[in-house]
Amino acid sequence: MTSKTALITGITGQDGSYLAELLLSKGYTVHGVIRRSSGSGLGRIAHLVGDERDEEVRMRLHHGDLSDGARLIALLDRVVPSEIYHLAAQSDVHVSFEQPEYTGAITALGTTRLLEALRITGLPARYYQASSSEMFGATPPPQAEGSPLQPRSPYAVAKAYGYWMARNYRESYALHTVNGIMFNHESPRRGEAFVTRKIARAAARIACGQQRFLDLGNLEARRDWGYAPEYVEAMWRMLQRDRADDYVVATGTSYSVRDFVTFCFEHVGLDWERHVRIDDRYVRPADVAELVGDASKAQRVLGWKPEVFAPELARIMTDAELEAAGRGKGPLPEERE
Repeated sequence: MTSKTALITGITGQDGSYLAELLLSKGYTVHGVIRRSSGSGLGRIAHLVGDERDEEVRMRLHHGDLSDGARLIALLDRVVPSEIYHLAAQSDVHVSFEQPEYTGAITALGTTRLLEALRITGLPARYYQASSSEMFGATPPPQAEGSPLQPRSPYAVAKAYGYWMARNYRESYALHTVNGIMFNHESPRRGEAFVTRKIARAAARIACGQQRFLDLGNLEARRDWGYAPEYVEAMWRMLQRDRADDYVVATGTSYSVRDFVTFCFEHVGLDWERHVRIDDRYVRPADVAELVGDASKAQRVLGWKPEVFAPELARIMTDAELEAAGRGKGPLPEERE
């Protein structure tokens, strides 16, 4: 157990919620940055939030925004974290084509504001930058730490900017900044707009008679899908190293969107071809054909390796959706056709 203090941006997201659970289990005091909104937005972390008037509470939330550099400086001065995990971003690739300016302002420049806040305050905190496999874009797989960055979306361009800024602050100001280049990682807490959650949810709802069809875009895109709770463990391990460095985190396996659809629908005993429709609205202006990570460095240096791969991941996510839809775990023989 430890008495360290961590600050997490994006704490209400999939990764932020799992990371908060992990750090709390290790004895950390955790501070999360949340945006002011009309709703609570605390669904994924509601079970972790206690009464902040209680001095024994080890997780506290603070309002802040990546567009407000002065507020970030004030937060660092107040919290004095020993570790900073920067997970917040506009992270929807499809949306980034529709809102490229906003994506750049938050995902790219927001990273600069946080790094600059860390530099100005002079805190000796270790900083984790959530980088993305999307930065590799058109680079042929497998992609490793030294592979060229060829981003193919505004989101990927913004993430590449943040990646290089984290390295620049490490090399220019000797800040302890680490890039975790995460390949796709999913879970039942994934946002409903992301394709894996969309597929798992539709399979369960169709099996329960609550939905008839699922509309998707490119079924042939191939991704390296892992399990989010395992990936936040890798984030934490990166910041425990005395030497700051960059790491790819991935399973090293490749599955198509079509494969993931098959896994989810077979789990509930359905023929996916009777329910899936192709909709051009979900086809990106520039897509990435295949992303497959080489995480041998993370395995060698951090001692990290994945345990859950896409077929099991699809079952985990579909079972969670079946439970949410009011049915037990699959497969469901009565739904077979």
